[in-house]
Amino acid sequence: MSFFAVLFALLIEQLKPLPRDNWVHETLMAWVRWTGRNFDAGQPHHTVVVWCISVGLPAALAAGIHLLIVHWSLLLALAFDVLILYLTLGFRQFSHYFTDIRDAMERGDETEARRLLAEWRHLDASELPRTEVLRHVIEHALLAAHRHVFGVFFWFVVLSAVGLGPMGAVLYRMAEFSARYWGYRQRSLDAPANDGLLALSQRLFGLIDHLPARLTAAGFAVVGNFEEAAAAWRRDASLWQQPNEGVILAAAAGALGVQLGGAAAPGVTPDRSKTFTAGGEAGMADAQGSTSGVPAQPGHLHSVVGLVWRSVVLWMLLVALLTLANVLG
Repeated sequence: MSFFAVLFALLIEQLKPLPRDNWVHETLMAWVRWTGRNFDAGQPHHTVVVWCISVGLPAALAAGIHLLIVHWSLLLALAFDVLILYLTLGFRQFSHYFTDIRDAMERGDETEARRLLAEWRHLDASELPRTEVLRHVIEHALLAAHRHVFGVFFWFVVLSAVGLGPMGAVLYRMAEFSARYWGYRQRSLDAPANDGLLALSQRLFGLIDHLPARLTAAGFAVVGNFEEAAAAWRRDASLWQQPNEGVILAAAAGALGVQLGGAAAPGVTPDRSKTFTAGGEAGMADAQGSTSGVPAQPGHLHSVVGLVWRSVVLWMLLVALLTLANVLG
């Protein structure tokens, strides 16, 4: 059933995507803010309580509702899973800026591309050279694809296989959202957060994302240049401060044959003090070297789209085969 749930959710999301800054985003932000305000009294053990309530409670609730519904109707349970996946998984949650920047680069309008990148990632891109604009776009798009599609997908499939329905999708999305939100709060001058809560949320999300990040990288290697992707994974993953990000970006760079990474130019580092969307990605501006490959070109933007979609097809086929084997068995 997990195969059909993911398939229907992706199809619906392509036809009717959620708008940016939608009600789901606002609700999640209000929920995480409320749990922090009411359960965080500054003590070390309170950080665990806040995380369990803000992340674990919604995930357990999703599993409980699924288990309740499945006793009445498999079709209703499938519909519930599709609804949760529609709210937690999808390309269109991040692809607007990527598409607009790609179109601007194809028109030769680099000024508009820089403006869109600055608006998307909250950085000063006015003096970025063309290849650096493309590099930033590729890196952010690859990480967004992992966090909005593959990470949710993997955890949904794993926990759905043991009868917990969409619990994995909610767990991953809430863990990622909480880590990003508390990073934003900690950097906000007028709303400091508990440092322990920030550290715990980022550490736990790193653990939750450990396996999905490596599966995403493996998928990129299989559907891209496998030999170069594997070599880049071993050689270049340490270029980024965040290990999970480094694995994904290094493997993708090898699979595409494009140069990624590199120290951020002066004035380019994102201002993370006030921006929520940039709050959880500190590793991106801290790369200290670059991968091998050719400098990024506009054609690589199309290659990124192809790499991601081929990887989606690969994982969907694997899930379909596992589902068929389970049915026949």
